[in-house]
Amino acid sequence: MRNARRHESGLLVGDTEHVRVLTLDRPDRRNALSTALQADLVEELLRVPEDGVRAVVVTGNGPAFCAGFDLSEIRAADERGEPFRPPMGRAGRAVFEVATEVPVPLIAALNGPAVAGGFELALACDLRVASPAVHFALPEAAIGMGANFGSVVLPKRIPMGIALELLFTGDRLPVEEAQRWGLINRLVEPEAVLPTALELAERIAANAPISVRRMKETAVKALELPLWQGLRLDVGPNPYLSEDRMEGIAARLEKRSPRWTGR
Repeated sequence: MRNARRHESGLLVGDTEHVRVLTLDRPDRRNALSTALQADLVEELLRVPEDGVRAVVVTGNGPAFCAGFDLSEIRAADERGEPFRPPMGRAGRAVFEVATEVPVPLIAALNGPAVAGGFELALACDLRVASPAVHFALPEAAIGMGANFGSVVLPKRIPMGIALELLFTGDRLPVEEAQRWGLINRLVEPEAVLPTALELAERIAANAPISVRRMKETAVKALELPLWQGLRLDVGPNPYLSEDRMEGIAARLEKRSPRWTGR
């Protein structure tokens, strides 16, 4: 990877052509989301459009994808008497909200369990690649937390009754069941998770960036609209009026690879 760099928080950042890879690298803490790690994730996600990135892969090092918020950090703050601010009441942007607003596709490469905020981070991504070793859970009710993002998003991804049972009980969701409910795009062997996610990201990045961005924004915003309103949405850059539309047609007729400019 080029431009590889590491934040002190434990976030590794690397680029391959037009794909950015964000790796949670706190394996001793099961990649728990400390305040610093959340802030660095937000900053790197906000930079994606500025850097010409066309797809993002989010993964973790070690046996877990992410164990959620860093409970040791939260407890230490409680013992110091610091007030706890709910996710949407903080001065900084909520990492899951920022992830949903990134204009390019996000792919979660799930190398291990995704629990609590780790499951929410996976839900904030557009596509998910996982191995049979993965499971999901939202155990917040068992520790007095709220699973704010998961409570809103999970019922939009799977049937309401299934989502509520998972939220109310905190039970594990095996990866095979997650695939049955449509949460998993690819189920592969552990060693193939990251390569499969990268191959998928590179296939996406090879397409017209204006078209992909328009499709993502339209699909997300039209999801709960009546058909007639969804069809009339005009969000993001318009591929029909772009130079890339003319280039794409020319390349197809001339049997060559297109040269996208993003205009």
